[in-house]
Amino acid sequence: MELTSPSVIRALMSEAGITFRKEFGQNFLTSRDVVARIADSAAESEDTVILEIGPGIGTLTQELCERYRKVVAIEIDRGLIPLLGKTLAPYDNVTVIEGDVMKVDLRALIEREAEGHPVAVCANLPYYITTPILMRLLEARLPLTSITVMIQSEVADRLAAAAGSAEYGAITAVLGYYGKVSRLFTVSAGCFLPPPKVSSAVVRIDLYKEPPAVPRSEALLFRVIHAAFAQRRKTLVNALSGVAPLDKATLLSLITSQGHSPTVRGECLSTRDFIALADAIDEKTKRPQ
Repeated sequence: MELTSPSVIRALMSEAGITFRKEFGQNFLTSRDVVARIADSAAESEDTVILEIGPGIGTLTQELCERYRKVVAIEIDRGLIPLLGKTLAPYDNVTVIEGDVMKVDLRALIEREAEGHPVAVCANLPYYITTPILMRLLEARLPLTSITVMIQSEVADRLAAAAGSAEYGAITAVLGYYGKVSRLFTVSAGCFLPPPKVSSAVVRIDLYKEPPAVPRSEALLFRVIHAAFAQRRKTLVNALSGVAPLDKATLLSLITSQGHSPTVRGECLSTRDFIALADAIDEKTKRPQ
């Protein structure tokens, strides 16, 4: 059964009495080459258990089953569950779970299904919920080796942007704390059914076992990052006013002591720079006057 064939996709959905659900961002891949490339990128070891988010009709799921120890697929659309039972019937190394990845107890799921084997995430994420899903995976501190996702091309540019570039933003700096982001390849709109209005790209986040730098306060680090980009045209010293109980002159002194220009903007700081600055603010705030 060739699940990348538009005619097969339509026939399967018609037989199951279901339609494409726009609210779930359902755009199914029709390029076998793209599906294979995503599956190849999902993990380094064949012994890996893959957590797939949104398997759809099982196109990518099949390829993942062929390559890795096990696939645990979470599908929010109840109507697709019986169809997945049919398309994935030949595989004994897949578990399909009906549920919302934003609500499922992922840690318990991984402990139950992975049984100590390495775990990686692979997903074709709906554009509208890309960031919330990524942040849930990262903030939960799940035992993951990597996260490979297909997302809107413009978002991929932001996630993998270098400090100082126009695309660099708060999400880039935050992701840089959890792992190394690589933009792998672009996927044209014509590779989907129905075709989306924009192109997509595959991004891989290789998660750090131990972060290169650990802040004194994660909460303060994230507050500093988000404040720095809240109003991009503001200089960093003006953007950070109110983040900590420090006057503007003190903040400016801390910023320049880190080697930055007095007029530097947040987009010029790397994740490491933000960590160093947040630590300096934290130390200054807590130091007895």
